[in-house]
Amino acid sequence: MIIILKQNPATKQLESLKEWIRQMGLDIHVSEGTHATILGLVGDTSVVDIDLIGAMEIVDKVQRIQEPYKAANRKFHPDDTIISFDALSGSPAKVGGGNFVMIAGPCSVESRPQIMEIAEKVKESGAGALRGGAFKPRTSPYAFQGMEAEGIKLLLEAKKQTGLPIVTEIMDMSQMHHFDDVDVIQVGARNMQNFLMLKELGKTKKPILLKRGFSSTIQELLMSAEYILSGGNPNVILCERGIRTIETATRNTLDLSAIPVIKEHSHLPVIVDPSHATGHAKYVPSMSLAAVAAGADGLMIEVHNNPSMALCDGQQSITPEAFDRLAKSVHTIRTGMEQAGR
Repeated sequence: MIIILKQNPATKQLESLKEWIRQMGLDIHVSEGTHATILGLVGDTSVVDIDLIGAMEIVDKVQRIQEPYKAANRKFHPDDTIISFDALSGSPAKVGGGNFVMIAGPCSVESRPQIMEIAEKVKESGAGALRGGAFKPRTSPYAFQGMEAEGIKLLLEAKKQTGLPIVTEIMDMSQMHHFDDVDVIQVGARNMQNFLMLKELGKTKKPILLKRGFSSTIQELLMSAEYILSGGNPNVILCERGIRTIETATRNTLDLSAIPVIKEHSHLPVIVDPSHATGHAKYVPSMSLAAVAAGADGLMIEVHNNPSMALCDGQQSITPEAFDRLAKSVHTIRTGMEQAGR
């Protein structure tokens, strides 16, 4: 349920209304938009008398939210959420609300020379954040599982050297102590519905990059985001990374229609990972530009300085030189969209 207040509500009346709502056992999320202030009620709202609240002097209207996700709902929070990544450079990357970010780096951190070289090159090309896997969920138990804690240390060293904020995946909450200085915690597709993990991440204030599950619907993705938001962490970035269909020509099927659909229903920023979606480096540039044209708030690109020798997902990683060309093309597309008023 949401309560839309009239402009400039009397402070005393507003506080009385909030106290009354809390006494009914409900939580309140306040969203102060450009044109209105909205009180989002979370809990068993069947106890609320809509007519009684609607008759109050400071209330414009009251309406129930039919969708099961509340805090992630655009009705709850009409303005786009903008999320900042910490950065040592003094100018943090932002995503959402017209802010666009390119997150780039290798699937896995493999060595100090590898991550340092890639970090420097993607920064030169305009990346706003560095990605790199330290703890790696792999389908095969015999595949490279990542450098784990040592990988995070190398990412932090790359952050110190370049100033780029870092993004890396957590697989289990027992690893959380390694993520104290990580800027953005990624929840992978396999853990999208690990609800115990999502609840715990809701207690943090770090940005959480939540990837859509292989066979998950958009509503299921938003419900997973709801777990984090309802825990008190408003910093959730959604990531479309392709879903499993009958098609085998690509690793997954990139659902670009998810971008406008999510943006219609939610205020959270949406980025796209064309590397995992396609599974082939040659398709990454075209799908990246398509995602930008569809309205994505950012891209997450796998970049490796020697893809043929990569320990993980080399076939879908582009080179730093290819990333530089892609970054220039993205800039061109975004400039054209801005000039067209999109």
